[in-house]
Amino acid sequence: MPDDVNLDHEPEVRVAASAQIDPDCSIGDGTTVWHLTQIRERAVIGEQCTIGRGVYIGPGVVVGDRCKVQNDALVYEPAFLEDGVFIGPAVVLTNDEYPRAVNPDGTAKTSDDWNSVGVTVRRGASIGARAVCVAPITIGQWALIAAGAVVVHDVPDYALMVGVPARRVGWVGTAGVPLRHDGGDQWICPRTGERYEESDGVLSIAPVNGRHPLRPV
Repeated sequence: MPDDVNLDHEPEVRVAASAQIDPDCSIGDGTTVWHLTQIRERAVIGEQCTIGRGVYIGPGVVVGDRCKVQNDALVYEPAFLEDGVFIGPAVVLTNDEYPRAVNPDGTAKTSDDWNSVGVTVRRGASIGARAVCVAPITIGQWALIAAGAVVVHDVPDYALMVGVPARRVGWVGTAGVPLRHDGGDQWICPRTGERYEESDGVLSIAPVNGRHPLRPV
């Protein structure tokens, strides 16, 4: 844990003294913020999160409960992370479709000269080290983005994405390991035995006794 605690926050929130935390943000109980991280105004960080060293979290960004944002990740507004999301080291979530430093007349762009767009990451998804997610896109729940991938389109639930630009090469389960094809439209997790079914390019957890199980993060 960080050696220094910022007592301006709730006692259960551990914040390194070198972190820059805007007073107009919210950080949930049990969360740790490491050195040299900057969390901007109106950002909302959930409970039991780990925010690594040198992370940038932009104004109004929302990070759910039990998320991990690793060292040097850049999470630009208006990103939205649901519960249980993993953001690897040096990941970038962008927010400008057509980036320019200046307008056509040569004047410096201001916040009024462009429309920020965000990356949404659904619950349980993981984005590997140095991956870049180019907004506006949605990463489906429990999807896995390989290290170094560049994601330019929406990602289905449970998809395993690799490459530049990223493409789906398989499926992963809630345990994060690639699923094994078990014939027809059936897939199985080799670690947990959990079963999945595919229909028209969409994967879902197979029903158990006629009911789809609910798996909280």
